Amino acid sequence: MKILLTGATGFIGSGVLSALVAAGHHVTALVRDPARVAPLTRVHPHRGDMRDRATVRALAADADAVIATASPGDATSAAADTDFVDAVLDGLRPGATFIRTGGIWVHGSGADLTEDSPLAPPDLVAWRVPLDARALAATGIRSMLVEPGVVFGRGRGIPALVVGSAPVLIGPGTQHWATVHVDDLADLYVAALDHGMAGERYLGVSGDNPTTRQLGEAASRRLGHGGHVVAEDPADTVARLGAFGAALLLDQRASGAKARAELSWKPSRPTLVEELAAGGYPAA
Repeated sequence: MKILLTGATGFIGSGVLSALVAAGHHVTALVRDPARVAPLTRVHPHRGDMRDRATVRALAADADAVIATASPGDATSAAADTDFVDAVLDGLRPGATFIRTGGIWVHGSGADLTEDSPLAPPDLVAWRVPLDARALAATGIRSMLVEPGVVFGRGRGIPALVVGSAPVLIGPGTQHWATVHVDDLADLYVAALDHGMAGERYLGVSGDNPTTRQLGEAASRRLGHGGHVVAEDPADTVARLGAFGAALLLDQRASGAKARAELSWKPSRPTLVEELAAGGYPAA
């Protein structure tokens, strides 16, 4: 299958690129710096930007599927993603596939979150809600949304903050984070490409939901603090990290059962606590 992939040099996208190639797909990677794309067989780097509507539209028209993992990650994210979605929907031919990357945060706090849980996004990601709905409702194509939890692995992602803050916790330590290893998440995109249904959301979570206290204690022990941690007042977390901090205070637990049942997805990598304990996130 011919795939257009954005974010191929990013944390999530680089894993998705490797998983797609391993599954035998041919990938056009839309990147600003082709030299940063891993030199893999069946990968064609294309210099460009997700904001370039004409380029995105043309590349989407030539693809069997578009997988989007890129986002500016700043105040321009809503506008950039909206332009990108518009261009893809204009370009994709009938029957093609569109897999976007969302996030579990849009569901707010919950002890047993599923794809059908009500949407209660924190301010940081509230812009995603109408765009997700519009993309999923697109007719004539197979449009899906992968909603990752807290992604970890290779010493990258949000968990690096845990190590950087230790022994001070992110928040009070009582909130749970729904987590997923980046390589398991990459496998989920391939599974969605193979088996996913139009209009569906799939939570990208392994079923491991540690508290931030458990994470902080694991990091503390690894850094030689004996597991000692200090809770942080939520107001201080928000003052320190802004809207991002408010999102990190969400208390989320989820199993990812739908992806397992419908896509035959089988997450198997180590848990985040195990990664922290093993030194997967060294101190800076």
